Amino acid sequence: MVTLTVEAKAWEWLDAVPDPELPSVTITDLGIVREIREDGDGLVVALTPTYSGCPATAVIEADVTRALHDHGIERVRIERRLAPAWTTDWITARGRERLHEHGIAPPGPTLADGPLVGAIVRCPRCASSNTSEISRFGSTPCKALYRCEACREPFDYVKPH
Repeated sequence: MVTLTVEAKAWEWLDAVPDPELPSVTITDLGIVREIREDGDGLVVALTPTYSGCPATAVIEADVTRALHDHGIERVRIERRLAPAWTTDWITARGRERLHEHGIAPPGPTLADGPLVGAIVRCPRCASSNTSEISRFGSTPCKALYRCEACREPFDYVKPH
């Protein structure tokens, strides 16, 4: 029988913590959790916010601390890592699938110097590529508002970066 380490268990516990702005995905789905390590009698969790001014950062840090406290980890220290900067490339395949299932178009691939220009944004409802941007900013700063020209439904698109 394999016994999981405290770090491995913590990854599992944090895999149940939803992102406050995109609750259909977890913070591990988004790749925000960068590292978990033991430190004496507690854990250090390194988090990289989706961007340095993200208003959900404090909520995520509190949710991580609460989740670990709920599993008996008394000492939790959060490290906020801004480098390397978070990229949508860190979103897991499961995270992309969950975004799509909840009507949010997942981001396309990025290059080292930014998003691919002219990337196709597919409608998460009907899969049409005949879509247009309505607003550069959607329900949160990390999303844009799009409309499908085929089914006429509006939808959020997670902007690649």
